[in-house]
This record gives sequence, structure tokens and C-alpha cells, in this order.
Amino acid sequence: MKHPLDPLLRPKSVAVVGASAREDSMGEWSLVNLERGGFGGNIYPVNPGYEELRGLRCYARLEELPETPDLVVFAIGDQHLEQALDAAVARSVPAAVLMSTLYLDEDGDPPLRERVRQKIHDSGMLVCGANGMGFYNFRDRVWAIGFDSRLHPEGGKVTLISHSGSGMCGIVDCEERIRFNLAVSTGNELGVRMDQYLDFALDLPETKVVGLFIETARDPQAFRAALDKARRKNVPVVALKVGRTRKSAELTVSHSGAMAGEDSTYEALFDYYGVHRVRDMDEMATALILFSELNPLGDGGLVTLHDSGGERQLMVDLADEAGVPLTELAADTVSALEEVLDPELPAVNPLDAWSRGGSTARRQMSDCLSIMMRDPGAAIGGIIHDRAPDGRIYASYVGYMKDARRASGKPVALAASRQGTGADPLVVEATHAGFPVLDGVVPFLRGIRGLMDYRDFLKRPALGAPAAPQAAIAGWRDRLAARSLDEAESLELLRDFGIAANEAVIVESEEQLQRAAGSLGFPLALKTAMPGIAHKSELRGVYLHLGDIAGAVEAYRELKERLGARASLAPMVRGGIEMMLGARRDPQFGPVVLLGFGGVLAEAIGDVVTALPPFDASYARRRLDELKLQSLLHGFRGGPAADIEAFCALAARFSTMIDALRDHIEEVDVNPVIVGGDECIAVDALVIGRNSTEDNPI
Repeated sequence: MKHPLDPLLRPKSVAVVGASAREDSMGEWSLVNLERGGFGGNIYPVNPGYEELRGLRCYARLEELPETPDLVVFAIGDQHLEQALDAAVARSVPAAVLMSTLYLDEDGDPPLRERVRQKIHDSGMLVCGANGMGFYNFRDRVWAIGFDSRLHPEGGKVTLISHSGSGMCGIVDCEERIRFNLAVSTGNELGVRMDQYLDFALDLPETKVVGLFIETARDPQAFRAALDKARRKNVPVVALKVGRTRKSAELTVSHSGAMAGEDSTYEALFDYYGVHRVRDMDEMATALILFSELNPLGDGGLVTLHDSGGERQLMVDLADEAGVPLTELAADTVSALEEVLDPELPAVNPLDAWSRGGSTARRQMSDCLSIMMRDPGAAIGGIIHDRAPDGRIYASYVGYMKDARRASGKPVALAASRQGTGADPLVVEATHAGFPVLDGVVPFLRGIRGLMDYRDFLKRPALGAPAAPQAAIAGWRDRLAARSLDEAESLELLRDFGIAANEAVIVESEEQLQRAAGSLGFPLALKTAMPGIAHKSELRGVYLHLGDIAGAVEAYRELKERLGARASLAPMVRGGIEMMLGARRDPQFGPVVLLGFGGVLAEAIGDVVTALPPFDASYARRRLDELKLQSLLHGFRGGPAADIEAFCALAARFSTMIDALRDHIEEVDVNPVIVGGDECIAVDALVIGRNSTEDNPI
């Protein structure tokens, strides 16, 4: 199948500008790697200092080549790069690899990187880099990389795309258990972006899982489209996203030339597309092994076999921390185990099956694992054993796995309680045979959690967000033009989109207050509605439970004297749990929705989740279940349960509104939303229009 990136990733001819015989230089490795990878097309070394390199004629300039190469690998210093790039553009070379940093000590304005970026843009050249390490297309035998590398077997099914060069090589060159078909160090992405490489990888028929080491998405919508393609093809994506902390995000600016983006938005993005997020390189490697060798996973939990009581107990703690369910064994399974185990060993999962040892111990261990994996509640099995001396594994461990899979038809893996010291060929052999051997219980458990999450993601029904009323969309687009709405208007906007919201009346005099109070009825809430005031409570701008006209007038006089005459009057809403809905504009992905606990302590509690709009009520409920305090919604210590389904339906309509007005809304705060046992209503709201010229509200 043809792909737009073919000239870059599947070239028929390659020129190496700066090719060299100097040992351990980029120019030498660029040539050596093309040979080691088995590249079958023409290779043209370019360097005026040589007539021949590695048995190949060496050309002084690109202009002298007998054909225009599909790909040029630039293995030269930045002081020579611009001139060489100009020659490649003049020759209409379609693709290039730039590995240098594009930085000159005494540079002009604009700097070299911007000049090169503009040349790439104007020429339409497909460029990998700069400030990267190139790429490996193992399946098509193109190793366009200027650094030393190990030999790699054929038949890979894992793709790794990394903004970090070391993030790529640290796994590709150091992890023999993973067989790759494609690995790319994207660098600064002056030409080709991560989403384009991902699109290419998803068209490779053998791609079973893709790993991303991501700093930022330079084309957010194209990145979403690529993730959606992975979802449609049922190809899991594992992501190591850096920039979780503010300091890390700032470092991303200097490293890759783009902001890392709001981390909560990436959390929502990954959840939306079923991406498994890992925390470090160990977890990345483990997840890629598990997804490539054991996915898909059936229903049920994890069963584990141990030869240590202490390590069995540790598994219980670590599995709970990782959110991995341990299978509660069925009665028949327990009975079968009791017939095999030494009598002093309890027949439970996790299972310590080693007590007295002896000649029958290994057979006993194997039988116990097979029995547990036949349990109807077991989705996957794990053997948790320490490595043997010198970091090796015993062949009997692999025997346990093979016996158990034959007996159950289910996947099984071996995880060392800690990292082994040294290598063992049996580890690689067993992993490639579909019996992964892994290092560390925590990365193993988080990888298992990823398998289970992806299994559950594939079962999710398609989103069915409610339709937005067209009349409301048309009417509010004009009203939102570059301005903010007051509380009454904001609540009106919500009601027009089918969202239950309190009815506030704006008053600017005592006479208006008295007329409004007579029509609304008591008790009432009075709040300042002066322009520029968003956080009313902090300025004592809210009066609640006003039970009669005298109290309302007195409260209004006080409010008018301190903050101004403009105020809103609304009926009090019966008690319930205070929740909030919000929306903000992410600088990369546009509007995102926030759901969580609200009220005056909303910022102090900070218990919110982020979601990409639009979504339906079932998706809102699933995200809501991730709140740390979500148990409060179910009736805490005898209190009444909140109508969660009503809140989720309201949140879904809110998400539709945000999506429909995405180009016209900058920020929305609906707080509180009172969620009672039989009522769910928005009480207060603030809407800021896109590109509002008003002063920032205080």
C-alpha cells in the first residue's frame, strides 16, 4: 500500500552527505547502518574528501549523482547544513534526515533553525528531524540513523515513535525482547510530525501496538485523527507523555520548540481514544511486550503463582495500588488446588505453591498454575519468581507457562520480583514465543492494567452525544461575540440548550428588587452582578436564604453600598450535593469539559476530571466514577444519594453546547450544580466569550 511518507521511510535510493571513514562518526555510522540493515537500493556517499567509501564510489557534491535520490541523510555539521540543504532542494530531493541541532554560535536573524524550517516548508520536502537520531524501518530494511546500533531480527510487530532520540534508542538498542517493524526519532519535527508517522505505522499490516514518547502534539487535530485511526483498526497505543509538571512542560519548550500542553487535557484525550499511559521507560517497554505478545485479553482478573509467602503478600498490596483485580477463585478451583498443594498452604490467589520443595515441587507448581488459569474468572496468569543466579531464568519456569496455556488457552507471563543482573538468551526466546519474561512486579502490573483497560475500551459502546438545538446555536453565536455573559444570561444560555438552570433576574434598584421578589417567591438568593466580578463569595457578594421582602431589601442595600447596584435575584434551590461543570480552551485541542465537586470549596478540593466534548451520559458517568470523592454521591454515612444519572445527562447536554459553540466560548463555569435525590439544577454560571476584550474578571 502506498503512503505519502514512502520517499522518506521506504526510499529506493539514499545519499549520505558527509559520509566518512572516520571511526565512530555520524558519517561512518550512517553508511554502516544502511549496510547492516540490508538496504537493497542505491547508496551514494557524498564527501569531496574521498573517492571511495566502503566499496562505493564517493561523490563530491549532490549535483554529481547519476540520479536524484529519494532520501538524503545529512551527516554534517550545522555550519555546512544550509548550503547542503539548498543543493538538495535544487535537485528536487523528496526527503531528508536531519540529525543536528541546527544551532550556530554566531548566527543571524532569523536563526538557522527558522531558515531551515522555511526552506523545508517552501520545498515540501519530507524531513525527519532535526535534533533527532533518524529512523529504522526494519521491515523495509532502511536504517537511516547516524549512531551505533545492535543487530535486529526480522519480523517485528511493534512501532516506536519518539520525540526523544534517547527515548527511542534507549529501548530499541537495549531491549531484545521487543521486535520492531519501525522506530522513529522525530526530533523537532520541522517537516514530518508524529501523527504522520503514526498514520504510516497503522497501515503496516504487522503493526500490533504503537509506543509514543510524546512531548507535544504540533497538529492537535491531526494527532486526534491518527489516534482515531488506531481505534478503528483496534491497534493499541502506549504513550509516555512528558510535561506532567509545570517545570517539565517548560523544559519541553527548549527541547522540542513547542509547549507540552495541559496534562489534564492529554489525560482526557488518552481516555477518549483508549491510549494506555505509562510513567517511565520501564513501563513503556513492559507494556509494549505485553501488548505485542498477549493482546487481546479475555474477561476476568489476574491469577499469580509464587514461591514465597512474603512476595505473595506484596503482590496483594501492589495489585491494589495498580488497580489490577486479582481473581477470587471459584469453589471448584479451590478444591482442585487443595488436592495438589501441601496441606499447610492455603488455596488462594495469589498462590504460594512452594513449601516443602523436593522432587515433586516443580510439578506441583506447574499443576497449580494450570488449575488457577482454568478458573472462569481468570483472564491472565502471572508467575512471579526471582531470577536465578547471574540474572538467568530456570527453564522450568517457561515449562510452567507452556503447560498452563495448553491447559487453559489463556495468556501467561513471567515477571521477576526485581530486575535481573545480566542477560539470558532463554528470556528473549521465551518472550518471542509468546511467553513474556519481564522485570519488576510494578511495571508488570501496570502493563496488565493497560491490557485490561484496552480490553474494556474496545467494549465501550459508540458515543451518542445528544443533539444541540440549532436555533439555540444560531442565536447564541451572535450574543457571545467577543464578550462575557452575566449570571442571568449565562443561565439563560444553559436553559436554551436543555440544561436545567435556575432563573435569575437582574435588578438595579430597590423597586426592581421588590417586583422581582414578588414574582419569584421566597426564599431567595441575592448576588452581585457588577461587571468584572466572577468570584462573588470572596467579596461577600452573595446573600442566601432570604425569607421575606424586608430581609431582601436590607441585603440589597448592603450589597449596593459595597459593590454596586447591579445584582441578580433567584429562587433558592433545595439542598443536595454541590457539583460543578466547566469548560476551558486548551491551547492545543480547543474546548475541554471539566466535571467534579463544586461549591465554594471547589478550588480547594480540586476533585475534577477532564473530558473531550461532545460525549453522552454513559461516558460522563464513567469519568465521574474516577473522582476521588465519588462515594459521596452514593449516600455517605446514611445521607441521601444524589441523582447521578440526572447530573450525567445534564453534563452530556453541556458538552454538546460547548462543542456547538467551540469557536465562540473561551471559558465557562457552572458552579454549583445542585444534585439532589430527585433534582439536578445549575444555580450559578459564568460564560466568557471567545476573544473577549473585557477586563479579566476577579
